[in-house]
Amino acid sequence: MPEEDLLEVKFRLFDGSDVGPFRCSPASTIAMLKERIVAEWPKDKRIAPKAANDVKLISAGKILENNKTVGQCKTPFGELPNGVITMHAVVQPSVGKSKSGGQW
Repeated sequence: MPEEDLLEVKFRLFDGSDVGPFRCSPASTIAMLKERIVAEWPKDKRIAPKAANDVKLISAGKILENNKTVGQCKTPFGELPNGVITMHAVVQPSVGKSKSGGQW
């Protein structure tokens, strides 16, 4: 794929730090991006995902679905020349057993 067709994406974490930017194909799925985020997650963070399913990606106020491609999720802001698409990466661990009577 020609390099000019690649999109540059970075991920903003809960504390304002960033992971990336990474160059990816518009045909890459959101699930593929989540795998990359888990692999590249900073080791010094207190909150970290254990698996890709623990990560929610948010772009332009929408939670992105795993089966969608980056190209399908791209907003008009991604059309800026040399623009980097910033997505928010939120850790939301999968719910195992529910706790009863516990406090948040």
